[in-house]
Amino acid sequence: MTPKGRSPIGNAADDAGSDVEIYRRALSSTIHADTRTGAPEELLALLDRAGLERHTVETAGPVYTWHEAPGHLPEDEQKRLVTRAVPALLIAGYIVNATNDVFDPAAYQDAVAEIRGHRPPQPTATTTASPAPAPAPARPRTRTA
Repeated sequence: MTPKGRSPIGNAADDAGSDVEIYRRALSSTIHADTRTGAPEELLALLDRAGLERHTVETAGPVYTWHEAPGHLPEDEQKRLVTRAVPALLIAGYIVNATNDVFDPAAYQDAVAEIRGHRPPQPTATTTASPAPAPAPARPRTRTA
């Protein structure tokens, strides 16, 4: 697997064989959500609706696309934002990995409860997406960085 501290040109999701890899970039406070090369627009749009910022770099070869938690948010809010995206991604059938240092179990449980109860999301400064309408599966696989 390629080290997580590399430049944005590279793809942790391709390296791991997943659809989305969520991790804190080495030597920074930036939380990345790397999607596999050629990810469908539906996947990218889910991350957009969750409040993550999309970035794209076009090369002579592939187009690299990744998302980041907004840098202006405090660290805890960034973690909640990316974690709350996970249940909707799992329900949509995507394979998602999140490292332990960016995963917020309470935020995950809140997002799952909203989905199961079909309740609108609790108002917060970072909630921009509406929840998916189906129950969430078990907690995603996590790796330590």
